[in-house]
Amino acid sequence: MSLNTTLFTIGQYPVTLAILLVAAGVALVGMLVLATLGWSASRRAAENARLDAERRAGEAELRMAEILKAQTEMQGRIAAMTDVFGSRQHELNQSINQRIDGMTHRIGQTMTEQTKQTHENLRRLQERLAVIDTAQNNIQALAKDVVGLQAILSNKQTRGAFGQSRMETIVADGLPMGAYEFQATLTNGSRPDCLIRMPNGQPSLVVDAKFPLEAWNAIRDAGPDGAKIASQQFRRDIEVHIKDISEKYLIRGETQDTAFMFVPSESIFAEIHENFEGIVQRAHKARIVIVSPSLLMLSIQVIQAVLKDQRMREQAHLIQGEVIRLMEDLTRLDDRVQKLQGHFSAAQKDVEQIVTSSSKLAKRGERIEAMEFEVVPPQGVAANPVEAPSRSVESRTGQLKLRVVDED
Repeated sequence: MSLNTTLFTIGQYPVTLAILLVAAGVALVGMLVLATLGWSASRRAAENARLDAERRAGEAELRMAEILKAQTEMQGRIAAMTDVFGSRQHELNQSINQRIDGMTHRIGQTMTEQTKQTHENLRRLQERLAVIDTAQNNIQALAKDVVGLQAILSNKQTRGAFGQSRMETIVADGLPMGAYEFQATLTNGSRPDCLIRMPNGQPSLVVDAKFPLEAWNAIRDAGPDGAKIASQQFRRDIEVHIKDISEKYLIRGETQDTAFMFVPSESIFAEIHENFEGIVQRAHKARIVIVSPSLLMLSIQVIQAVLKDQRMREQAHLIQGEVIRLMEDLTRLDDRVQKLQGHFSAAQKDVEQIVTSSSKLAKRGERIEAMEFEVVPPQGVAANPVEAPSRSVESRTGQLKLRVVDED
């Protein structure tokens, strides 16, 4: 292969072997030059590094000396600060100990007060627990009573006796003896629970205390499905009971046209009026009044007021008779007083006349006291003709005469 042989082309310029050899020689020379330059540079760099290291070592020695000096100063300052901190710590310990002692004292007082309050609260709690225990005992006793009441109400006869006893208590507390009668017998042979005698000869009022409580309990015990059937049974029982009262106890001329059907519970009474309006209307048509304990008590009070008014009217005739007799006594007393006044007037007149007579007697006594006495001359001797005419009065001896000057 010749040196001018074209190996490849770069652009428009052919590259021959000679060119490659020249380029390789140039590259080799350049590398040698670069290696020489690099060794010289590295030598200079090593010298510079040595000088720099010496300079840095000197600076490090200076800095170490400064650091040692600063460390010495720091140790002195630390020693001074240690002394200061020691004194401050001692003062702080004393202050902390004093505060801890004060806090301990206050905490002790607080603990004592808290202990007292805790004991007081425990005492109050014990008292309240005692009250709660008493209330619980009362509740248990009440529960037993309720159970007993349920046992009583579960029996039909005892339940009827319970309602009747409550009705009898209300009637007996509100009316006087003789104004009512329990289990009285009517002319048709029926015996109502209570018969209240009305005043002024009016017919008696009947009160019936029987109530179909089984049907009511069936309503309360029945579920949603059986409530309708139980309500219908309760309605039928009430209607039958209303019919029995109307037929047995409403007797013309013997009892009132209206009778009372006593319901021994306010809640049942309210439930009937709220949910069984038809029963209430049927009872009104049959002239039967459904009454609860409060309504029966109110009715008894009204009857009691009527009885009091009737007794007052009965006593009014007696009072009027007594007033008439009192007026007669007053009339007689007035006549006697007038007669006594006439006697007093006559006596006063007599006294006045007596006073007049006594005055005249006193005057006459004064005149007698002023009289002049003279000796009667012998017979044949005439009296002095010059003297005034006078009245001569012989004395009982007949020897002396009184000359009384006539003043009339």
